[in-house]
Amino acid sequence: MTRQEDNKAVVVRWFTDFWGETCDLSVVDDIAAPDMLLKYSLHEPRRGRDDIKAFMTDFRAAFPDLNFWATADLIAEGDHVVGQWEGGGTHTGPAFSDFLVGSLPAASGRAMRFTGTTVLKLVDGRIVEEIGLDDGVAALTQLGLIKAA
Repeated sequence: MTRQEDNKAVVVRWFTDFWGETCDLSVVDDIAAPDMLLKYSLHEPRRGRDDIKAFMTDFRAAFPDLNFWATADLIAEGDHVVGQWEGGGTHTGPAFSDFLVGSLPAASGRAMRFTGTTVLKLVDGRIVEEIGLDDGVAALTQLGLIKAA
């Protein structure tokens, strides 16, 4: 396999095991670099395995049905893999204040569904960066945290 094929295989595992229907946090130790950067528009940037695991633990507690899935073939070039996705969930868990704009009281029942594109950088088979451009405005509007114009 080429480096690009190897990198795509790592990203498929990440999308499936970390962002998929169920989350296996051991994947963070397996394929994330110790100081990995996770950055999306909805949340403060996260750095390092422990911070990323804590983020996902809280996110999934608040949104137990959280799920993201690929919507197009992955594109790989050099150390980078790009993927398009769709996903969301319903807030039925504890209060959640991790969004950059606003917070949700416990079990608000509000649902979000949105899309995005993510660029992941890998070095020696480990993810060092995951930077996503997501439709955070759609998610925050659906959650009632911002108003549509």
